Amino acid sequence: MTSTADPARIPEYPMPRAQRCPFDPPPGLRDLQEQGPLTRVRLWDGSTPWLVTRYADQRAVLTDPRVSADMTHPTYPRHAPGNASLSFIGMDDPEHARLRRMVGATFAVKKVEAMRPAVQKIVDDAIDEMVAGPKPVDLVEAFALPVPSLVICDLLGVPYADHDFFQSNSKTLINRNSTPEQRAAASGRLAEYLGALVGAKLDNPGADLLSRLGERIKAGELTHQGATEMAVLLLIAGHETTANMIALSTLTLLRHPDQLALVRDSDDPKVVTGAVEELLRYLNITQGGRRRVALEDFEVAGRLVRAGEGLVLPNDIANRDPEAFPDPDRIDVTRQARHHIAFGFGVHQCLGQPLARLELEVVYRTLYRRVPGLRLATDFDRIPFKHDGFVYGVYELPVTW
Repeated sequence: MTSTADPARIPEYPMPRAQRCPFDPPPGLRDLQEQGPLTRVRLWDGSTPWLVTRYADQRAVLTDPRVSADMTHPTYPRHAPGNASLSFIGMDDPEHARLRRMVGATFAVKKVEAMRPAVQKIVDDAIDEMVAGPKPVDLVEAFALPVPSLVICDLLGVPYADHDFFQSNSKTLINRNSTPEQRAAASGRLAEYLGALVGAKLDNPGADLLSRLGERIKAGELTHQGATEMAVLLLIAGHETTANMIALSTLTLLRHPDQLALVRDSDDPKVVTGAVEELLRYLNITQGGRRRVALEDFEVAGRLVRAGEGLVLPNDIANRDPEAFPDPDRIDVTRQARHHIAFGFGVHQCLGQPLARLELEVVYRTLYRRVPGLRLATDFDRIPFKHDGFVYGVYELPVTW
């Protein structure tokens, strides 16, 4: 285990991925996992929180009431300078639970399943437009980004015509190299835009989620600012993570043609749903690890974590823990991988996971069958990966068929 007595030996975090293995966790994380379950790492501000390396220990920490997700806590291990709370995901219960319940019903499994025909039409229309146009095409721009953007816009009641505006500001917010000033300006623009949209819904409500938040404002259960913050969170999370997952998982399958063939050619719907879970396990879209801070002393894997100390939980290495997933570096779409923690664990697990699963399932079931000759239109080594983002993926994915 890395010594905590010698500051010079504490590794920097986050760690770089190996250029030749862009789908895998950073090799430095693998080394730390092999050395032990808990070690110190150094963040951008010089703080040295604990890094939890193993699957079982991460699940235990994420359900422990002695740890906090409160991003305003003075020793919370922030991702970047100026990094601020995004609505309820940066809060603890009971306020976290109260706000989450306001939108939870929209993302319930049955409600989301009722959206399947609409999502299928969005996917089909995007493929129709893509195959009717010139080749090669950037799959990110033509398909991976528009599909979840259209879905979340329809759900929230945000005009898709404004997608360039909210996508560009979202990219600024999730880029690790953005300055605090740039991030604050982008956040302010999104808040102004969505705040005005919430205000318009107060006077002319529709059948969308922002209108339902407006009802909460009228009932005195939510402030206008609170509704705006929630809208910003849902809009960003609703398109960025899924868009990057669509592109990155497609690239992964193109690099593993045996696995692509299983997904494309099987008539068993369980194969596609299994592929969704395995790709969520195998890949890692949210970079930088989940962050927590200890509210009181407690133990993790036999090591004492004191009150006020930060914890970093990188799910990429937890989902490659051989104790939880045998032969973890091999992608196998027939694997039973539903117990991964790509969506987190405990009370803060991703609210939108039913919708993300549905979108990915429809995409995997449709894209590869309708475009069976899909292949890269450039050398793999020339594909630009998002090593500089809090959300991982590819900037471009040139394909043809």
